[in-house]
This record gives sequence, structure tokens and C-alpha cells, in this order.
Amino acid sequence: MSEPDFPISEFEDRLNRVQIAMHTEKLDALFFTTEAEMRYFTGFRTLFWQSPTRPWFLIVPVSGRPIAIIPQIGADLMSNTWVEDIRTWSSPHVNDDGVSLLIEALTTYEAIGMMRGRESSLRMPLYDYQRVLDGLPRTELKDASLLVQRLMQIKSPAEIDKISRICQIASDAFAGATELFYEGQPMKEVFRNFKMDLLRRGADDVPYLVGGADYGGYSDVISPPSNRPIAAGDVLMLDTGATLDGYFCDFNRNFFIGQPSEKVKRAYATLYKATDAAFAIARPGVTCAELYTSMAKVIDQEGGDVGRLGHGLGTQLTESPSIVGFDQTKLRAGMVMTLEPCMVIEGQKIMVHEENILINTGPPRLLTKRAPVEIPVIG
Repeated sequence: MSEPDFPISEFEDRLNRVQIAMHTEKLDALFFTTEAEMRYFTGFRTLFWQSPTRPWFLIVPVSGRPIAIIPQIGADLMSNTWVEDIRTWSSPHVNDDGVSLLIEALTTYEAIGMMRGRESSLRMPLYDYQRVLDGLPRTELKDASLLVQRLMQIKSPAEIDKISRICQIASDAFAGATELFYEGQPMKEVFRNFKMDLLRRGADDVPYLVGGADYGGYSDVISPPSNRPIAAGDVLMLDTGATLDGYFCDFNRNFFIGQPSEKVKRAYATLYKATDAAFAIARPGVTCAELYTSMAKVIDQEGGDVGRLGHGLGTQLTESPSIVGFDQTKLRAGMVMTLEPCMVIEGQKIMVHEENILINTGPPRLLTKRAPVEIPVIG
């Protein structure tokens, strides 16, 4: 069995902080169905979430420890966490996949908070969820998205340490990339070699690795890699979300195959300056919209941006808040954010640059090893 990622005191602190917020919002309990919240409040970490067959439920009451209502297959692992009240059933079940247990547990509460907003989801069959609603006719369900997200946005010193360590592992892998990649190398091999290098350096897993390579830039950075060989004139980009103890890094690096053109040099320099602009103002009290504007002003001098320019980071590859023009979330000390300026170059092609930072009471702390001022050359 795996060792706990944190001491019990870490979970006690999380529970204490959320229960204070629940008292303020007059919530009797929080109800979760998704992995990030389950792991955050219990320490239950498993790749079994990749299987969509079984639902998993967690109740966080306004007083007392969390209650796990889970398939029997997870009972042993959950018993290694600090959770004491573990209720199980044999799943999958022909007609009652934990619904009766869940209704029985939730009927004791009058006001229940659920994640209903942006960057949340319901991980159970809709017909089972309707059965739960029908079984709770006198219960008020409220949106607790903001409450929970504000709590999880502030990382503890132990969380920051894990994110910092995986950022350093990935930074070291990127620093050695010129030895891993070469002109004529198929993209599938580029991805495979980089994943193996991350694992050799100490990453637990590489659940996210995307990128692209094309002449003078790239247009598609989300498709699986092909057998196309990287060629002279290509800009190669890799973006990794490697993990350590369930915590992500999320940043990319660009490389040029051969001698870079003036357009590529200028685009790379623009993105670098945009990152500097955001880094210079990233302080508590500054809004995500202001961070967005600081980068967009630099980018717009050379070309348009292609969406949001960063986001929160932690137990998920992307967390709230988002660095977009409409997000008025104020930065607070303890937030881990990505700065991700991106721009259109040469028609439909783009370039992206990304760093991970920690918001402090003063200047932010760079968690990634900063990319070179000039685009690295391969070959």
C-alpha cells in the first residue's frame, strides 16, 4: 500500500478551514463526487479514477471528519487515510450503486453545498443523481464552488514543496532536451524520450504531454504525436504536466531546429517580455484580469493572443482562477499560477510560453527554471 502524501495535521487544517467557511455560509455539509476534492480532503490517491464504471462519494460535514461512501474495492486504500467513517457497497450493482447509502447519509443535513460552477463536474450517472434529489425533498442544495475553490487555491507549505519539486524535475529535463532531440527524429520518439527522461529524473507520472512542431511555428498542439520527423526550420514545442505525489507542474519550452528566422526570434522575445510584464505585477490584490491585460498589451504589439493566458495549478493540471479578461479573482499569497502568454504568428500558426510561479506577500517566486532569453537551438 502507498504511504500517505501528507501527515494528518495537513488534512486537519484543510478541514478546519473549510468548516469555518461552511459555518459562515450556513452549510451543514459538502458533497463531492470528483477526484480532486476527494483527494484534497482525504488523501485518497489512486489511478482507479481512470475507470468510469464506479462512482465515489465524499461528504464533508460542518463538524466532524469526512464520510467516504465508496465501492468496496477502495475500502483498503481508504482505510490507510485519516478517514474513519467508510461506508461501502459491492460495485457495480445492478440497481443501487451506492444511492441508498448516499441518501441515508445526506438526509441528516438541511443545507448541502456542491460544486456546480466553472471547472467542476458531476461524476455519477444522471439518473442516480436524480434519485438522490428525489430522496432529499426537504434538503436545500447550494453552489459551493467559490467556497471550495478559494480554499484550494491557497497552497500549504507542504503542497508548495511538492509543486516546486516537480517543477524542478521538469525544468532539468527541459534543460537536457537538446541531448534528447535531433533533426529527423519522429515526433512519437520525441514524446517517448521526454517522458522516459522525466520518469528517470523522479517524476511519478507524466499524464499530460502535448506539443507540436512545424515550419516557422505550430498550429496544432493537442493532437497525439505522429511519425512526422522534426525538420530544419521547425519550431518544436513540448508542454508537460508531470506529477509528484499527485501534484502537477504545467509549463512548456520551445526549441528551433537549425537557425531561427527573425520572425521566430521576435515572437519568442515578445512572449518572454509578456511573461516579464505579468511577473512584475503578480502581487496579492492584483486581479487575474490585470495579469491578462499586462501580457495582452505586449502581445498585441506583434499579433493577437489565442485565449486565456494562464491559470491556477495544483492537484489538477488546470485549476481556478483563469488569467482572462473577465476573471476578477484577486491574487493571494500562497496561490500557484501559470503565466502562459501565447500569440498568433504567420497566419494560423502560434507560439506559447509558460512558467509556473508562487504568489508571495512581495515579489512572486519562480517555481520553474526560467527559459533561456533566446530560443534554444537543436542541430
